[in-house]
Amino acid sequence: MPAMRTPRDKWVEEGLRALAAGGPDAVRVEALAKRLGVTKGGFYGAFADRDALLDAMLDAWERESTDEVLELVEAEGGDPKTRIQRAGVLTFSDDRLLPIDLAVRDWARRDEAVAARLRRVDNRRMALLREMIGSFCTDPDEVEARSLLAFCVAIGEHFLVADHDGRTRAQVVARAADLLLDRSPADARGGGRSAADQG
Repeated sequence: MPAMRTPRDKWVEEGLRALAAGGPDAVRVEALAKRLGVTKGGFYGAFADRDALLDAMLDAWERESTDEVLELVEAEGGDPKTRIQRAGVLTFSDDRLLPIDLAVRDWARRDEAVAARLRRVDNRRMALLREMIGSFCTDPDEVEARSLLAFCVAIGEHFLVADHDGRTRAQVVARAADLLLDRSPADARGGGRSAADQG
């Protein structure tokens, strides 16, 4: 009976873990094989070479961070402000996707092909922000500015190390989201009274 071949998706997943932990240089076939408990030779049954693995990893990241996030956001529904927030949480607060996203951003600084992929992903994310923010804001310049600021907060908060005068980072980011989404803090917490409560 022939030996079981390690599926491609196992190599991809282990490669994404290595990328998140140490960047593209950490994605080494021998190290991945050791972590998977298989021989290095098994890799070549799944991929032609390391570049093919890197492409497959980027494909998986792009699919998960755009297509799958958008599908989840649409499936769960809600008003545009809720959907924007959900997309941000799924992408930039996820313990798995966030480290990969940040690693891809760093990698894109040195690799034009990766930068092109990142641009495609970011353009899809910006399109969602424009659509959702455009549902409550009619000025196209303001829609673009709010979309940019929302995106910058989502990414930038992971790099900023400043203190916030007695407030937590989470409190400040939540308030920034309220301002960008044109809602009161009570609305964001679900603290607004319903029509039934007011009757």
